[in-house]
Amino acid sequence: MTQQKAEEQPGIAAAIVVSEGRVLMVRRRVSEGQLSWQFPAGEVEPGEAREDAAVRETREETGLDVAAIKLLGERVHPKTGRLMSYTACEVMGGTAHVADTDELAELAWVAHDEIPHYVPYGLFEPVQEYLDATLSA
Repeated sequence: MTQQKAEEQPGIAAAIVVSEGRVLMVRRRVSEGQLSWQFPAGEVEPGEAREDAAVRETREETGLDVAAIKLLGERVHPKTGRLMSYTACEVMGGTAHVADTDELAELAWVAHDEIPHYVPYGLFEPVQEYLDATLSA
């Protein structure tokens, strides 16, 4: 998909939520190709900041209240062709559960050394670097 086509669709905002040495991952009911396990994510609404979309999608999908820490980066996703942004988030309250049963099948708090089991094709480099630094500490 071309850069122009990616820009015609709403961007996707993903939340990289780390708590107690693990990162939150969700499994979609309908996988996008190889993308079975991924981070809580969804479309950025018109006029919405990417970081705000990541926070909102996390709450809608998992019931967790999170706060955006920083934007880690963005890219056109190599598998979906969608413009993706990745925001590091911290948990402010709530307990993670499958809140959106139409979209999610399950969720998991994943340890650093378990990430390749969930995402065998590797992570976007700025996300991997953030998790390496955060989860290894």
